[in-house]
Amino acid sequence: MKRNNVDVLEWTLAGYTGESLSEEQDLINQELTYDGGRLIFQDYGVIIAEPEQPSGKDVVYSCAVHGDETAPIEIVRDMIHSIMQGELKPVQRTLFLIANPAAIAINKRFVDMNMNRLFNGAHKKGSTPEHKRAANLEHYITSFYNDAPKGQRRRFHYDLHTAIRDSQYEKFAVYPFTHGGPYKKEQLTFLAECGVETILLNQAPTTTFSYYSVRNHDADAFTVELGKVRPFGENDRSKFAAAETMFKRLISEEELDLPEFDANRTRIFDVCRTINRTVEDFTLHFPDEVANFTAFEQGYLLATDGSKEYYVEQAGERIIFPNANVALGQRALLTVIDMPVERLKLV
Repeated sequence: MKRNNVDVLEWTLAGYTGESLSEEQDLINQELTYDGGRLIFQDYGVIIAEPEQPSGKDVVYSCAVHGDETAPIEIVRDMIHSIMQGELKPVQRTLFLIANPAAIAINKRFVDMNMNRLFNGAHKKGSTPEHKRAANLEHYITSFYNDAPKGQRRRFHYDLHTAIRDSQYEKFAVYPFTHGGPYKKEQLTFLAECGVETILLNQAPTTTFSYYSVRNHDADAFTVELGKVRPFGENDRSKFAAAETMFKRLISEEELDLPEFDANRTRIFDVCRTINRTVEDFTLHFPDEVANFTAFEQGYLLATDGSKEYYVEQAGERIIFPNANVALGQRALLTVIDMPVERLKLV
């Protein structure tokens, strides 16, 4: 088998399941050349595209922070394969991360811990394989950014996901906390071109992967939700075509020619409340099939956490990311409200 025909996902999973690989199949610590650069297989699920003459961007695409979110895994896998086969030729330095191979191997969201609660140093509070992998992923991103050529460069990180449940707005992105910094018209336009026209503002520090890159590396970074969780092979890739096209263009073009920012293309939601599960006796008072961004009437009982009750406090308050089965102390529900784009500090 020629190395450029090796399936990078199968290779990554083999590194975690102990499956034996032939010398031709094992890409670990190997390099493959493409026209204008090389692919470096740094670790299982950690692949760097290094152009010979890199342009001014350093881009990270991560997937499988949750192992059952298959559409982003397929997108990242196929981008790497396109480079291996000479169809995609990055001119921007690019790091591809398949974050949680152990969870992919068992077709679960995670093995022991929700990895997207383990970044920004939270991995130091445990010793599960997911804690260790989160620490390694931070190291890989730090090394990638630090190894860039000297000079003025821009950093990007798109952490790709799909949601557990349906959403009234199928594709949306979480804009991490900016610590008072402005929001960028260019990034909102790029996401809109990806088909992601709904933005959720995060107004506090978090332990998510995208916020790690914002806070520690001053990157333009987002958690991008591309649809609903489905098994491998059952994703309608036509729904992601715009996103895949833009992800490829970002790394294969020296400068993206984006349309002028149009505030009417973007719908903004701001976090109203975070509801955590603090006791075993926690209940969400709406059906499992209720979609993200569903609005409830003022006064509706949303959740009970032991004896504490949470009601809808504002007209237009919507729910997002509900999950009654999270670990104690973790977020079980967010509520959000509409925010006019004009209220954002934009540059």
